[in-house]
Amino acid sequence: MSEKTHTRRRPAGRDRRTAHERTQEDEEETEQGGDELVCPECSGNVIQDEEHGETVCEECGLVVEEDSVDRGPEWRAFDAAEKDQKSRVGAPTTNTMHDKGLSTNIDWRDQDAYGRSLGARQRQKMRRLRKWNERFRTRDSKERNLKQALGEIDRMASALGLPDNVRETASVIYRRALDEDLLPGRSIEGVSTACVYAAARMAGVPRSLDEISDVSRVSKDEVARTYRYVVRELKLEVKPADPEQYVPRFASSLELSEESEMRAKQLLKNAKEKGVHSGKSPVGLAAAAVYAAALLTNEKTTQAAVSEVADISEVTIRNRYHELLEAEDGLIA
Repeated sequence: MSEKTHTRRRPAGRDRRTAHERTQEDEEETEQGGDELVCPECSGNVIQDEEHGETVCEECGLVVEEDSVDRGPEWRAFDAAEKDQKSRVGAPTTNTMHDKGLSTNIDWRDQDAYGRSLGARQRQKMRRLRKWNERFRTRDSKERNLKQALGEIDRMASALGLPDNVRETASVIYRRALDEDLLPGRSIEGVSTACVYAAARMAGVPRSLDEISDVSRVSKDEVARTYRYVVRELKLEVKPADPEQYVPRFASSLELSEESEMRAKQLLKNAKEKGVHSGKSPVGLAAAAVYAAALLTNEKTTQAAVSEVADISEVTIRNRYHELLEAEDGLIA
């Protein structure tokens, strides 16, 4: 054990040993060579005083080491989830990547950390590294399938403006479908689109089939067919879409006031109480409610504008519009 300058804190009420006795005990401890650190003066138990950065004997109070380096984080966490979130050992794992984000990702730009262009030799080296990195990231056909599907999910979610939790949920649904061997006979794009559609409805930010099919590479009929199959086989609990969930997005796109948005929700609540919504498209009801609320609050909008935002025909808006007003306490359009 290396020689250290020992100072005393919290001295215990006991006789001091002589320098000769302490030297003998130090030599005995060195000969033992054990991993456990013991007090060089009384061979007592040594504890870490993290508050003062010292190693102290709990029996005699001798400070064995001082000014120790705290290698822990400078932040505090009160549960496991918060600890994982604040950890700085790397990017958090995510289901939106086929390897959950644990592999290396080499940037496509031929630049260094300062933004300067790389030389010809370095560019050639980076191209070779990228090629082999892509080969090593996918070990088998299942991982290649998952990589392609998760890329499609991320692309469609970005085009639809869906939040990160929807992307995570869609990725988990696709992983389950892949593990339970639901993909044979169906396209990767079709199952990916169905997972995005289901995840959006489960998260309370639904998108219509027309909106989904607009950003997908498969037809609307295939999306609907694959969605029903995935929900049935995986036993997903997907509730029917609530028309009120579409109202904030439509009102925001039309730049309507909060008063109009609240009025549209009230129209839909009245329609539910009187059963007008039964068997009707939730998108059509929401679009009609937004149009009716804008007229009732004296805000300028047209059926054509609402039709473009909701991606539904003007005929549907007119039909639902009259039904909503009739349900509004005897109001007749």
